[in-house]
This record gives sequence, C-alpha cells and structure tokens, in this order.
Amino acid sequence: MTLASATVRSGRHGPPGNRTDGRSDRGAGTWFLVLPALIPILVLSVGPLLYGIALAFTDAQSGRTRSTQWTGTLNFQDLLHDGLFWESFRIGLVWAVGVTVPQFVLALGLALLLNENLRMRWLARALAIIPWAMPEVVVGIMWRLVYNPDAGILNETIRDLGLGDGRDWLTGLATALPAVILVGVWSGMPQTTVALLAGLQNTPHELHEAAALDGAGAWRRFRTVTWPAIRPVALSITALNFIWNFNSFALVYVLTNGGPGGRTRLPMLFAYEEAFRYGQFGYAAAMGCVMVAVISVILAVYLAGRLRGGDDR
Repeated sequence: MTLASATVRSGRHGPPGNRTDGRSDRGAGTWFLVLPALIPILVLSVGPLLYGIALAFTDAQSGRTRSTQWTGTLNFQDLLHDGLFWESFRIGLVWAVGVTVPQFVLALGLALLLNENLRMRWLARALAIIPWAMPEVVVGIMWRLVYNPDAGILNETIRDLGLGDGRDWLTGLATALPAVILVGVWSGMPQTTVALLAGLQNTPHELHEAAALDGAGAWRRFRTVTWPAIRPVALSITALNFIWNFNSFALVYVLTNGGPGGRTRLPMLFAYEEAFRYGQFGYAAAMGCVMVAVISVILAVYLAGRLRGGDDR
C-alpha cells in the first residue's frame, strides 16, 4: 500500500476514536434540533403538572398572608370523605360514557356513508365538520338558544307538532344531563368522523371486491374487512374522546354552570369552584391528581382489554 493510498484511506474513514466522536456530535445535534419542540412541552405541560402535584400536598389558598404549609396527604384524606366530589365524579363518568359511545356509533355510520361514491359528497363532508370548527363557548350559547323554554326552536317545534307545551330542558332535574350530553355528542362527532373516514379510505378496495366475490354480504364485509382495518383508529379515537369528554369544562359551564342542583357538575367544574370561587388551591389540586390517577387506571384496563381481544395492527 502506497503512502498516498494510506493517506486517502485514513482521511476517508479516520481512526476508530474519531468515528465515536462523530456519533456523539450527531447525537448532540439531534438533541439541539429537538429542543425547540421539547422546551414548550416541559414549560407548558410537564412543569404545571409537577407543580399541581406538589400543590396537592399543601394548604395553599388564595389571599393568604402567611406562607403555604406542607400538609402531606391531608387533602387526599379529606377527599375520601367528600361525598359531593365523588358524586361529581360519578356524573363525570356518566357524561363521558354517555357522550363517547353515541359519538363513536354515529360517527362510524356517518363515515361509512361519506366513504361511499355519492353525488355532492364533498359538500356533505364539508358540512359534517362545521361543529368541529366552532368554539365550545359558541356551541354552548347556540344550544342555550335552542333549549330556551320560551322562544327556543326545540319547544317551538314541540308546540307546532301538538306534542305539548315544551319544557325548560336545562333547568329540569331529569332533563339537564341528557340535554347536555346531546350537545356534547353533536359538537364532538365531527372529529371522530374524520378519523374513522381516514381509516376507511386507507382500506384497500380490492379486499372488499374479493369478499363480495366470495359471497359475503354487507355485514360480513364490515366485520371481516372494514372493522379490522379501522380497529386501531377506532381504539385510539375512542380513548382520546373519553379523556377529552371527561375533562370537559367550557361547554357544560356555558350551558348549565353545573346546575340544576349539581346534576351537571362535572369534576372539572367542581375543582374550578373549589379553586377560584372558594380559593382552596391545594384541595383543588388534590382533586386533579385523583382525576388523573383514576382515569389513567380506567383507560389502562380498557386498552388492555381491547388489545387482548385481537391483534392491534
């Protein structure tokens, strides 16, 4: 080997130590590129979460002149005996399930319909996502007008059809929660429809044709071809919807503010009142920790059961 070739080979590859340093440099460069996305997450999400957990172990209150004291698990002990909180938690679970299940069923039917080769399909798809584009506060105000007992379109329709004089839907003890659940289903269905429609469009059309040639009917094609293809999407969007619905605040706050008689007081509303109406920041932070822990356990059990039920591909 000549000196020139040895020099070229050495310059091209370098000694082993230099190759290790090159990998270290690339790793440092990768972290440098990730930092712009990582810093906002740490500052706006992880930081407040850790601060809230720490706050749950104190007696922090608004307007106090003395320093906040560490109280250990006292807030959590008080929560165990707080019947109002656990009642709001039960209402929150009823709300989350009552919104998530109809959302998925109706969105699946709408996605299957919009996936067909229909005339003016583009217009139907555009109209279907209108509720998604509206802020929750606007949705709440709009539906308050719909439910208005005197001039609301719902009661006017009931009167025109001769079905009665209507009722005050948002202040009735028996009708407030179902009325709010209906609004939640309407406002959240578009995002589920879009996710399921994307899964349907990624399903190879040849599989449906092959199943049809084998004599499979519509239900069998859905069960053996369509559902396995969209199952991962359905699993993900259902879990996310459950989290979003359980943590709802603005929609119910605008519609009922937790009334009547606490019948629509979701856990987030209860924690909000404790923190900003009564100034019990430590106690409200403990509520948030309990909600996060319980929902995490419920979702873990749900996801484990769904993943055991079949191959998540």
